[in-house]
Amino acid sequence: MDFDGNIEHLRIAYWNILLTAGPVLGVALAVGLALGILQAATSINENTLSFVPKLAVVLMTMALASGFMLSTMSDYFAFVFETIATIR
Repeated sequence: MDFDGNIEHLRIAYWNILLTAGPVLGVALAVGLALGILQAATSINENTLSFVPKLAVVLMTMALASGFMLSTMSDYFAFVFETIATIR
């Protein structure tokens, strides 16, 4: 396999990482930012106040996006295994 092919496979891998983990990380970032602003505005410095809602929202996001994440990763692994099968 040549250099350009390797770079293309890395690009596809990174894109699939972004598609799979991006929604969950984005929601966690947004909820963490909102809770941080709320805590700063009210001067409440309780760790569980920021952890528990963020955990609940991230778990709900993972549950809602699990079908998309599974299909994305399944397609990627099928592509990888097809590519491996064609290598001599």
